Amino acid sequence: MKKNFLFILCVFFSSVATAQNYKPTWPSLDTRPLPQWFKDAKFGIFIHWGVYSVPAYCKKGNYAEWYQHALMSGDSATVAYHKNKYNNISYYTFADQFKAELYNPDEWAKLIESSGAKYVVLTSKHHDGFANWPSEEASRDWGFPWNAMDTGPHRDLLGDLFAAIRKTSVHAGMYYSLYEWYNPLWLHNRPKYVSDHMWPQMKELINKYQPDVFWTDGGWDASDTLWKSREFLAWLYNESPVKDKVVTNDRWGSGIRFHHGGVYTPEYQPDMDFKDHYWEESRGMGFSYGYNREEDAWDYNSAQVLVISLIDKVSRGGNFLLDIGPDADGKIPPIMQERLLQIGEWMKINNEAIYNTVRWKTPSQWSEGRTDYKPKNGGGDIMLKLTVEPDPGYAVKECFFTYNPTQKNLYVLLPKWPGKKFVIKDLSLKPGTKIELLDTDQSLTWQQKGNHITVDFPEFDPSTMKSKYVYVIKITKLD
Repeated sequence: MKKNFLFILCVFFSSVATAQNYKPTWPSLDTRPLPQWFKDAKFGIFIHWGVYSVPAYCKKGNYAEWYQHALMSGDSATVAYHKNKYNNISYYTFADQFKAELYNPDEWAKLIESSGAKYVVLTSKHHDGFANWPSEEASRDWGFPWNAMDTGPHRDLLGDLFAAIRKTSVHAGMYYSLYEWYNPLWLHNRPKYVSDHMWPQMKELINKYQPDVFWTDGGWDASDTLWKSREFLAWLYNESPVKDKVVTNDRWGSGIRFHHGGVYTPEYQPDMDFKDHYWEESRGMGFSYGYNREEDAWDYNSAQVLVISLIDKVSRGGNFLLDIGPDADGKIPPIMQERLLQIGEWMKINNEAIYNTVRWKTPSQWSEGRTDYKPKNGGGDIMLKLTVEPDPGYAVKECFFTYNPTQKNLYVLLPKWPGKKFVIKDLSLKPGTKIELLDTDQSLTWQQKGNHITVDFPEFDPSTMKSKYVYVIKITKLD
């Protein structure tokens, strides 16, 4: 009995000693491991939806969710649009028009799961301060109804989506803006705004909804000291109900991004790479994150571009967060639905080359030529320029690589059908190694020629294949 008691004590004190207690310092907080589920997931859906979805307007190449800021700062196109369409009414009256009458969170959840995405991040509150959940602080500190329960939809938009998402295989997450452009408390007493408005909101969101992702933004206007970001993260990692599973990012104050706080978050920066830190690039299907009625069909990236964007991030060890912007009625625009379903069709066949993979020693294989492309139009064009439509004299990424370290499978992702043969450079395989085409489960013959592998492809029309955007070959149990 005494021995058993001593054994239990040893186990107890050992577990206490090994349990991490994070201090409110960046050296301590930055040691917190990123939850494995996020690194395995690779693909997420961002959703920007709020009062700004009523006007749903900005000039092409801008953000429609910044409508209030553009209006108040005197952007000429926004001011003219607002005057002509709304006769200069207050931005805050849009809350009454934000009805979300056609919002069906179960349909959203089904669509998102069908896309192959493994997590979703919905705006709980953007920079205008309107809360998509029943936030007491939102209406109290603005001095009028300014949350989705007190006005507009009169429902908990965030909670309803979380309930629907949790019926699926998708992880539920939320976006939260630290600051609010014109909040009276923020404008007159910033420390009080942080202590009496922001912190209570954030703690309520964490305790009530228990998100798998807490994606902060809007921290650039003040230091992490004013926001008390380090203290909040210490509470989040040590005491909160999501301390072991929640994923955070790097937007916690001026100068923090790309240095501290969690996952690094490039935005429309497709040429950024972080070999030694986990990252996630976000972008819209067009350019705006919030729905922009000014954008046309040709402003939306094709499913091919979006799939190539996904594999480009994954091959370099990151995640891809693709945004959709529902309208004020709560409908996801059909062109966005179509893109998600098209991506999903590709993922059904090729998802093993995406999920649970890591960066291979060489993320991609280049042809001969220049590689100094500069992204334009939000970076969508560069994906085609880098792969299937190069400018004269420029190189292309002939293929991308991903690797599953558990199964020891190497995946070669080809953005263009290679014809009869494809050469994988600087790779040696043991005789008998199996190579197959995922689309058809067809075994492919191959030959070792020096330090390169030549793979033979079947002769048929690649346009008849289901995975027509990117073709994937699997090399099994690579040593």
